[in-house]
Amino acid sequence: MIPSSIHRIEKEDVPALHFPVEPVHLSDEHRRLRDANIGRAMQLGNLEHTKCRIVFRDSVGMKVVETTVWAFDAERIVLKKGISIPIDRVIEVDLL
Repeated sequence: MIPSSIHRIEKEDVPALHFPVEPVHLSDEHRRLRDANIGRAMQLGNLEHTKCRIVFRDSVGMKVVETTVWAFDAERIVLKKGISIPIDRVIEVDLL
């Protein structure tokens, strides 16, 4: 269940968001778990088109999007249609 303080959006709305440059504050362990989950989400997204839930923070507040991860690198998570979210602004990734 998603807390009511997190705004659910569609992936098509992500390009209109503004992302600050500074990263969200996460512990080293939380960051390692998040990064491992991003890798797993990409593998399952490419092999089985499995969706995931990405919780992130833009300049306004917390958002969540349910989508398929197609790729990622050190700077961003890439969704369908080349839409991307800066990895430093991602708080959590959960497989659905």
